[in-house]
Amino acid sequence: MISVEEARGRLLKALHETPAEIVALANAWNRVTAGDLTARLTQPPADVSAMDGYALRAMDGVVDADLRVIGAAPAGHPFDGQVGPREAVRLFTGSVIPIGADAILLQEDATRDGDCVRVNESAVAGRHIRRAGQDFAAGDVVIRSGRRLTARDIGLAAAANHPWLSVHRRPRVAILATGDEIAMPGEPIPPGGIVSSNSHALAALVQAAGGESVVLPVARDQQAAIGAVADTVVGMDMLVTTGGASVGDHDLVIAALTARGMTLDFWQIAMRPGKPLMFGQLGVTPVLGLPGNPVSALVCAILFLLPALARLSGLAVASPPVSPAFLGTPVKQNDRRADHLRATLRINEDGRIVVTPFPVQDSAMLRRLANADALVLRAPNAPALPEGAEVGIIRLDSLGL
Repeated sequence: MISVEEARGRLLKALHETPAEIVALANAWNRVTAGDLTARLTQPPADVSAMDGYALRAMDGVVDADLRVIGAAPAGHPFDGQVGPREAVRLFTGSVIPIGADAILLQEDATRDGDCVRVNESAVAGRHIRRAGQDFAAGDVVIRSGRRLTARDIGLAAAANHPWLSVHRRPRVAILATGDEIAMPGEPIPPGGIVSSNSHALAALVQAAGGESVVLPVARDQQAAIGAVADTVVGMDMLVTTGGASVGDHDLVIAALTARGMTLDFWQIAMRPGKPLMFGQLGVTPVLGLPGNPVSALVCAILFLLPALARLSGLAVASPPVSPAFLGTPVKQNDRRADHLRATLRINEDGRIVVTPFPVQDSAMLRRLANADALVLRAPNAPALPEGAEVGIIRLDSLGL
């Protein structure tokens, strides 16, 4: 068996980002940029007012001074003249500062009477003026390559005058559940059978990570049935299987895909849950074989599939983020496999995050995982720890799951 870290490293080394494509700005949310995005204009393009008020010369904006209003400059309609001594131009937020003016008299600091405005609060040169290029200048890199675009980024790209963006194509992932006992939700369940949750949970995880999922029909426990999948994954960026990769007589995934030309990289990881994890290459298609138990499949997906999707999407790849917490109950000594305990979180009276593992950690108990807030990380051979000890956790909410 190899470690979680070594397995993840070997998996990611074998993957490559998807090619770039051009999408409309309106469709670019949550996509990953395939190149630096540079501003096509300067923002703001000229000195503009940050407030409603009057443009004037700071030397004229003294208390009790009376100035003559010589015009107005609504946003989008710059004043076509020049501000001279004891003159002012009516402005609004976003109005271009007229030539000759260097200060703003706020609307609430002025009294207007016809074409005359009285200064009630002294104006200060430069105050309430947004300088040209204050946000960005033409040619500035405003969004770096390899960034997953947020709603804020979409706004920035629009402001930088980009109607189209170059982004990585969404990774396409085929998902295959195997086993004679498996039925899809709503289908007749065979004697001794079980409803498949893995395919749908993994499809949702792929979509949450920005990919596109294709759920394949369940493959029965026959090498020919499993091997036939090799003919259906053309154009996929990854094939993910669940079940059939352990050591039983009916665990046929490795044999079936190897017979179709898959090169096996590794199999079996020193971890719990999820020991029978497999990775190989079927032609140009990477194959990630997850365990059949639903909790094992999802924990492995968090530790391996999410980083894989990040690499395929063009993101900088990192392990799932680990944060500190304090045990709400003692934990026993760990064995030689890294453990990932499903647990709940709470904030105690001292403001500390307290994590409490469920007392039963069976890898078939999907409801426990659905109700969990975090995974408690236990290194191989970690010692027993008392209540209150600090541990590392992976917060599931931080992963969008």
